Amino acid sequence: MTTTLAGGRAARRQTMRRIRPRRSPATVLLLAVWAGAVAVMWLWWHNTPSIADQNGKILNAGRITGLLAGYLMALVVLQMARVPALERRVGSDRVARWHAMSGRYTLCLVFAHVFLIMWGYALQAGKSLGDIVQQTIDSINQLPDMGKAAIGTGLFLLIGLTSIGPVRRRIPYDTWYHVHLLTYGAVFLTFWHQITTGNDFAVEPTAKTFWYVLYGSVTALVVWYRILTPIRLNLRHRMRVEAVIEETPGIVSVLIGGRKLHRMGAEAGQFFRWRFLAPGMRFSSHPYSLSAAPRPDMLRITVKAIGDHSARLRELTPGTKVWAEGPYGAMTAQRRSRGKVLLVAGGVGITPMRALFETLPGASGDITLLYRANTTQDLALWDELAAIADDRGARLMYAVNSPDGERPDISAERLRQKLPDIEQHDVFMCGPAGFAQGVYEALRGAGVPARRIHHESFEM
Repeated sequence: MTTTLAGGRAARRQTMRRIRPRRSPATVLLLAVWAGAVAVMWLWWHNTPSIADQNGKILNAGRITGLLAGYLMALVVLQMARVPALERRVGSDRVARWHAMSGRYTLCLVFAHVFLIMWGYALQAGKSLGDIVQQTIDSINQLPDMGKAAIGTGLFLLIGLTSIGPVRRRIPYDTWYHVHLLTYGAVFLTFWHQITTGNDFAVEPTAKTFWYVLYGSVTALVVWYRILTPIRLNLRHRMRVEAVIEETPGIVSVLIGGRKLHRMGAEAGQFFRWRFLAPGMRFSSHPYSLSAAPRPDMLRITVKAIGDHSARLRELTPGTKVWAEGPYGAMTAQRRSRGKVLLVAGGVGITPMRALFETLPGASGDITLLYRANTTQDLALWDELAAIADDRGARLMYAVNSPDGERPDISAERLRQKLPDIEQHDVFMCGPAGFAQGVYEALRGAGVPARRIHHESFEM
């Protein structure tokens, strides 16, 4: 059984919008991050007139790594704050990659800082490198706020271990997610020793004020966007499950009703983090894309059962209350810069592509959708896609395995054969990481510039 959910008047208005591409501020933000790192290094330089001996070199290396670690901790939390300017302009997947990279650098700097500072303190006390463990214990017992810092460092170690690829793949998503939230506690616990024992903040009141402003601003953003904004959104719109419909074996659509949902500001191509207040699901929050253009009274997600949470969606009953956070994601019509568009979907990646297929501005023949699946039975929402294609004069193609299991050819040559002017297209794609990488390489080989290939991945 399939369900048809047309976007209505709002979706039709969207198709008539002029193309006004929105530039990503990623480059400007990265330059600002590097400028902040340079400012931190200048702070150390300004407060370090000279380095007399080997012990001084070790201690100052510890100071540098500590300052940079403290700076990156603030950025790591900022990247978790789900600030709309980042989530909707830069892209949630890119912000997630920044967060993962910043987290790795932060862990390395934290452990380097601990090792170098304790080594320097040991040498300063007339001890050797072999006494570093005892020196660490003494420092925790004697220096202010070092006990909190030690607990915070232990939490960072736990978070880092559960984020290692092989470990991450073996533990449930919800376990990893809740352990990851300990980052807030780790940052809070390690902050105070920076102020009380950090030489640069003791001798430079302006630096201490800047540090308080930096961490205070990040804290305010977290409280506003992770706590207050979702509370306001859900109290205002009061969402609930209206129906659950099986589209194909293993894939269901969940229809979600509520009040004035069009005022949530959601666009086709975006996603929410959904929490269904049903037994066994209350403490799980997962990202699912909208599979239809938002309507004033209805939203829809279409999900493949690939884990415990997604498999239980089919058990939801009408009336179940829904808690959502969002909308997030930058893969919207705002990214478009050309008149012609190719949409490429792999598997359940069809969900945001279906919404874009309906709403992207374009004349007859401007929009093409290529849908990759294992079999024709796996082509979820196919009837809806066909109806949209007929209504808009759009082109709809599918690529499925042959009866003997051979994969279809999605190469640069094949793409150029199907779309001779493919280099003049914007391309939006969504699907598994391996599929997306292969299609990306084929598109580049076919002459599509990288800046016009738009992709968001949520395999985190």
